[in-house]
Amino acid sequence: MNLALRFLGVGNAHATELGSASAVIERDGEPLLMIDCGPDALTAYLEHYRSAPKAIYLTHAHMDHVGGLERLFFSTYFDADRRGKLRIYAHAALVPILQARVADYPQVLAEGGANFWDAFQLIALSRGFWHQGIWFDVFPTRHHAPMTSFGISLRASLVWTGDTRPIPEVLAGMAGAGELVAHDCVVHGNPSHSGIDDLEREYPPELRERLILYHYGSLAEADILRGKGYRVATRGEVVGLSPPHESVRVQASGGI
Repeated sequence: MNLALRFLGVGNAHATELGSASAVIERDGEPLLMIDCGPDALTAYLEHYRSAPKAIYLTHAHMDHVGGLERLFFSTYFDADRRGKLRIYAHAALVPILQARVADYPQVLAEGGANFWDAFQLIALSRGFWHQGIWFDVFPTRHHAPMTSFGISLRASLVWTGDTRPIPEVLAGMAGAGELVAHDCVVHGNPSHSGIDDLEREYPPELRERLILYHYGSLAEADILRGKGYRVATRGEVVGLSPPHESVRVQASGGI
């Protein structure tokens, strides 16, 4: 199994020229799981893969991360072969927020007869989820209110923090097996996002060496982060990943 991470966008909500922060985990060159679905991210996905995503993990419900779902609803609902099959993985605590943010518009179709979630297969989760024979861990991050933002980890392979302040106590476990850590970072931190000084204060050197930074504010910010010795993701970049640990892969069927 050959895994890779493709960055569809690397910018924050203001850096539209960098694309909304999102990525795709690829397996053997094919899309396995899309992470977040902002408007720009969905466009980038469709332009590259020439087909709609089949599975999406949502980190949180800010519109630069979920704003593509409305467009995806229409394209999916009116396709009989895809309706109800596109998997949306989201922490159970996010479900009421997603409902309020993207799914609760009265009469999602003017003619009636449809619910927003009819187009998708919504899978609520807590500790994590199975997808295509692989187990993904899910963990809370520090972004705005508690339990409203969640990262994802594939043991020995990848950690994607989503939007967050530093979370050293969480990454001590979720990133303890040599994983590449894609981490939210701007030059100057704020109450919702990590700054470079925050990472240097909170994380040990060994972990900082495995970071690849995204969700920054401009190309100039990216240059500053690189100048401090950090690896910085670029829009469209593809990064090879280590194989996931055997414990997170299905080995055999059967059992209770």
